[in-house]
Amino acid sequence: MIMLRKKFMTFGVTLALTVFLLVGCGDGNQKNTIEDITKMVQVTKVDGATITADVGELSSVKKDMPEGTPPSGMPSEELEGKNPAGGAPPEKKEDRDSSGSDKNVPPEDLKENGDIKKQNGEPPSGKPGGSRFTTNGESITFTISDSTQIMQEFQQGSEEASAEDIVENSVLEITFDGENQPVKVVIKNLQAGRGFGGSDEVTNGTSANTITEEKTVNGESYTSDGDDENALRVDGTGAVLKNITVKKTKGNSSNTENGDFYGQNAGLLVLNGSTATIEGGTFQTSAVNGNAVFSYGEGTTVNISDATIRTTQNNSGGIQTTGGATMNAANLDVQTEGNSSAAIRSDRGGGTVKVTKGKYVTNGTGSPAIYCTADISVEEATLLANASEGVVVEGKNSVSLKNCDITGNMNNTYNGDSDENIHCIMIYQSMSGDAAVGEADFDAEGGSITSKAGDLFYITNTDCTISLKDVKLTLANDIFLRVEGNSSSRGWGTEGSNGGDVTLTADSQKIEGNILVDDISSLKLSMSNGTNYKGSINPDGTSGEVEVTLDNGSTWTLTGDSYITGFHGDTSNIDTNGYHLYVKDEQIK
Repeated sequence: MIMLRKKFMTFGVTLALTVFLLVGCGDGNQKNTIEDITKMVQVTKVDGATITADVGELSSVKKDMPEGTPPSGMPSEELEGKNPAGGAPPEKKEDRDSSGSDKNVPPEDLKENGDIKKQNGEPPSGKPGGSRFTTNGESITFTISDSTQIMQEFQQGSEEASAEDIVENSVLEITFDGENQPVKVVIKNLQAGRGFGGSDEVTNGTSANTITEEKTVNGESYTSDGDDENALRVDGTGAVLKNITVKKTKGNSSNTENGDFYGQNAGLLVLNGSTATIEGGTFQTSAVNGNAVFSYGEGTTVNISDATIRTTQNNSGGIQTTGGATMNAANLDVQTEGNSSAAIRSDRGGGTVKVTKGKYVTNGTGSPAIYCTADISVEEATLLANASEGVVVEGKNSVSLKNCDITGNMNNTYNGDSDENIHCIMIYQSMSGDAAVGEADFDAEGGSITSKAGDLFYITNTDCTISLKDVKLTLANDIFLRVEGNSSSRGWGTEGSNGGDVTLTADSQKIEGNILVDDISSLKLSMSNGTNYKGSINPDGTSGEVEVTLDNGSTWTLTGDSYITGFHGDTSNIDTNGYHLYVKDEQIK
């Protein structure tokens, strides 16, 4: 799901390049020159700046589907959840299925009716969709110099990285120049929505300090600098933690998905049906997967209030909820610096998250204030993403905002690809298997939504409902809502059949900006109770199906010619403003 700021690593001494090819079945000493080529490799050993890796290739994969998955061609509405929503939104219902070809129902552990295994924190029976590395039996060893450019791919962008980010099992795309020098290394993101493959078994790692009996502590400090290690763990019991200090100062994470899913390497991990009540305190982490406060598994509850949270590395959310757990937070001061480090974060298995008041700030790429694969409600909070979307909803999950002020400032796209979109609120289905199949929900009442870059709303490869009531909307451009397919470069469905189906209800709402719906998507727009819309819909001509319903107390002022497929209401409430409204290519106003 997310990212980290990186800088080039420079070494005090420029290291001489040594590149040689070892044939897998040979004696290990045969050397061959590599010239003017790019190789895909998987790292088997890291020794300082010297890397040994297997050579091979990447191929696209989908998750293994469990028994009961509908065959290709079966409309997704025949699944219990009706709409594939949980990753990158798949387009029209008739264009989706579980094969990822024409119909894009997200894979594996997604459904909850018994046909497809429920996502309840139990790991899926296959790896998430994305790409798979296959070795060809060759091995190379090469040494990175201070002139080697290193980049790391993420779900939504790429960043400059360093040699420290290359670890065992990393998959690299290496470009060698004519003098056998590795001039560029790209650390690949194998999954559609995240990093390298996680364990099929629940892997929580270890803990420096563990509470296993019911107790109350006040003013204690807990630290960790170990690999895959929590600073504090509450395991199978109840605990009241008052004014504690938790510090995860360092320690490597052996697998980012185990950290994302199961709390490995987190500052505080609460699991196995525990209830932890946290009053005040400080939580600081400086390690990858250093999620500050992590609630994992069904029956587990974290109640946290009046605490300060700071994280600095990748995949390090402020509060994290997975596996069906519960998180109740009030009046927190949260700030994250790394990529893939949402302030309010959920992942595989989801759960329930309720947040009241407080300030939640992110500074990394792919680090929205809220990343949702759960049921998340937030009231009277300030939500600020300085380099990312404000909110991302993946799959059959929901975000409900009441009297919140949210700002998004997404500043780049995946690999800088100009075909990808910039936006403030995204609702999608990633196909990674981390969010259940079904219709996504986003609703906001009161407060404000501010976009500092790109479109205000972007929906792709999923179905969703959006409800807006009396929200102050500030756009960065002239696009209020974009519903369309995507290039599928990140695995978000199949290009040409991965649009979105949206039902948008506006109540007592002021809206400005254009609405764009492509020919593999649809929109049902209902405006009521004094809603005022100023904008055009598909000004370049008929595209996807768009039905507009306008009650007698609401108005629509055109800012350009508009093309829709259905209108319900009194056309006298439409101010053409010198333009025309077309329904099924016939001018009605």
